Amino acid sequence: MNKSQNTDHTAKRALRTTRCITVFAVLAAAFAAVIIISINTGSVSIPVGRILRILLLKQGDAGEVSIIWKIRMPRILQAAVLGGALALSGFLLQTFFGNPIAGPFVLGISSGAKMCVAVVMILLIGRYGAVSSWTLILAAFAGAMMSTAFILMVSRKVRHMAALLVAGIMIGYICSAVTEFLVTFAEDADIVNLHGWSQGSFSGADWSGTGTAALLVGIAFVCVFLLSKPIGSYQMGEAYAQSMGVNIGRFRTELIILSGILSACVTAFAGPVSFVGIAVPFLVKRALGTSKPLVVIPAAFLGGAVFCMISDLIARIAFAPTELSISTVTSVLGAPVVIYMLVRRSR
Repeated sequence: MNKSQNTDHTAKRALRTTRCITVFAVLAAAFAAVIIISINTGSVSIPVGRILRILLLKQGDAGEVSIIWKIRMPRILQAAVLGGALALSGFLLQTFFGNPIAGPFVLGISSGAKMCVAVVMILLIGRYGAVSSWTLILAAFAGAMMSTAFILMVSRKVRHMAALLVAGIMIGYICSAVTEFLVTFAEDADIVNLHGWSQGSFSGADWSGTGTAALLVGIAFVCVFLLSKPIGSYQMGEAYAQSMGVNIGRFRTELIILSGILSACVTAFAGPVSFVGIAVPFLVKRALGTSKPLVVIPAAFLGGAVFCMISDLIARIAFAPTELSISTVTSVLGAPVVIYMLVRRSR
């Protein structure tokens, strides 16, 4: 490499670094701004100065402190944690299948989790009056793994991604049909609880649920980040990954399990949420100008957090006091991105 080529390479590397820093800075600024706006927005409006004093010093009017710390902050942080989990789950599935259209909602994984959670809610709420967060998480994980196992079996027989996506959509319809069948014979009280949950919402979030979700998602995030190097090798092809010492069978299993845990947490706490797992990783990669996992993984998580926080804010204020389901907003924001991806790929 001569001096001119070396200089050009250094300039490009510096440009990429600057671009990545800019993207992270924008996402961090958006994250902070959405938190302040979300806390300020509601039936009780709190000035920004008092919000900052309450957040930083925990000083202020007792009513305002209670509103911020007991009602609004748990919801905001749960939206951030679960939004990041969805984006990360989508990134793992896209890596696994080698296609940017793959995602937990499209492949029917969220529908499988929804079906199992519905079964648990119908059977246990009527008998015991309540269901623990861990029970819902385990049920959602079982449903997610069941749908994923079906997709894996189909993927061994069908190599065409379009056919695989159709299979995922079909398993989603089957799981939804089973859920509706169960609802038909459920008690009225169970139907009300299930209907509210199945619409998808971060309302009713508390510190206990948010803490549990943050713990599980945090552990999964660390595990995914530690897989950055194998993921980067796998993106270059299975043969290349094997030459770099990656155990393909174990690696693929780890991707599926981690993706299932992440999507199961979202379904258990917020219900089914659509399009985040597809749209956010695509937008983040386009913004960064790279698909390196070491950069994309934290950026996708932060992007998913901002995306879901903005969607939750819109769901609360668009037709206040009526609140929209979170999937309604994420579909409106995310579906055009998916359509653009399909058109771009066909070109």
